[in-house]
Amino acid sequence: MTFPNDNMTREMLVVEAHIWNHTFNYINSMSLKRAIQLGIPDIIHSHGRAMTLSNLVDALSINNNAKSLDYIFRLMRILIHGGFFNQTRVNDKEEGYLLTLVSCLLLKDEPLSQVPFVQMELDKKFIDPCHSLSKWIKSDDDSSIPFEIAHGKPLFEYDERQPNINRQFIEIMANDSLLVISVMIKNYREVFEGLKLLVDVGGGTGIVAKVIADALLEKNCIVFDLPHVIEGCEGSCHVGGDMFKFIPSTDAILLRQWVLHDRSDEECIKILKKCKEAIPNKEKGGKVIIIDMVLMDRNLEKGDDKSYETQLLCDMFMMAHVSRKERNKQDLAKLFSRAGFRDYNIIPMLGLRSIIEVFP
Repeated sequence: MTFPNDNMTREMLVVEAHIWNHTFNYINSMSLKRAIQLGIPDIIHSHGRAMTLSNLVDALSINNNAKSLDYIFRLMRILIHGGFFNQTRVNDKEEGYLLTLVSCLLLKDEPLSQVPFVQMELDKKFIDPCHSLSKWIKSDDDSSIPFEIAHGKPLFEYDERQPNINRQFIEIMANDSLLVISVMIKNYREVFEGLKLLVDVGGGTGIVAKVIADALLEKNCIVFDLPHVIEGCEGSCHVGGDMFKFIPSTDAILLRQWVLHDRSDEECIKILKKCKEAIPNKEKGGKVIIIDMVLMDRNLEKGDDKSYETQLLCDMFMMAHVSRKERNKQDLAKLFSRAGFRDYNIIPMLGLRSIIEVFP
């Protein structure tokens, strides 16, 4: 290839840097993982004020020598660049580290902590399937999944033999749902207006239903999940059953992100049809409230580029782990129509996720 002028040469150097940035991008993820493993967010939080490099190294219970100081300094530098920490002047000679809003969600005792999510997704077991994507794409076996190629079993069968993964997954779902519902109640209370009874399908142990009931005192919430999931849960608001067979009658149904997004279209349609059977018509206030990712159309929407990139990453993750995809508006419209619903409304909420009201 020839470079016709100096501008083209400089442009090629920018392009090269762009390629290098994507190539080394895993370093950002691994640096975040190291910070969590070392407990750095919790240490700085416990310190209660800006923490110097030397104090941080002492608190990490590692040798406070030139090597350790240099390593932690460089680790913190890339994490500061990523927005996980801030730096401020402590005295004439030293600067100290502070938490940001981002790192507040990396505290282990924070109810909305993202630590279980980071630990699971950056575990080798969940990274390995990405190395099998090329083999999967070239395979003639349409039933295979990259996760299965890497580990010999599909994800959910693999999880059954790994109780730690199941516990982590339940914790991740609970933390994520609490964050989303808290924002939803604060900013989109009108979604619940006029409803007297709400069924949280796949509601687990009932944490989200309790938050909704406490915040919206006039609402009654039923938690509906598999019998073994709600076993031991107190109160008459827990009902056991299979959402593919029936859902209790109600004014409205809540389907959070973890219910539909990793299921096939046919499975989603079956669930939605059961939802439709359980609620009254639109004129009487019946609806299904779905909280899920709606993949942006970058050509039609001026959305948040960072959120759009994250959605694309989630879509590739779905491909590698469960051979599914994140759905766009058109995909969702087809599902709703095939399930017998007449109308829907999408409310962009968190950048990544949306509230979707579906009406019979």
